[in-house]
Amino acid sequence: VQLQASGGGLVQAGDSLRLSCAASGRTFSPRYLAWFRQTPGKEREFVAAIKWSGGTTYYADSVKGRFTISRDNVKNTVYLQMNNLRPEDTAVYYCASAGRIILSNIREPSGYDYWGQGTQVTVSS
Repeated sequence: VQLQASGGGLVQAGDSLRLSCAASGRTFSPRYLAWFRQTPGKEREFVAAIKWSGGTTYYADSVKGRFTISRDNVKNTVYLQMNNLRPEDTAVYYCASAGRIILSNIREPSGYDYWGQGTQVTVSS
């Protein structure tokens, strides 16, 4: 399974961005897809997750109400719509796929099997 993230960029506070993560590979059959983010010197932080079958979504408190995760099962793509961006949202954003994770672990990076390469999001004040 390969995950290709895209859509990052440099924006101003209050602006919006949409990240995409396209999955490929014959064995792609995830249970959850998620977005994490990381800044230098800090651990990778959970942002949002979506259950591939059914579309139930989960968010970190810091992004709830501003970010929306969605998926296209036909295109094997997960999106992260980010609105009202803040300087503290600046990070490298990673998408991840988990095949056998349980619900209580979806916020833990260790629960995910495959990772995209990351896309930089920079929000200026």
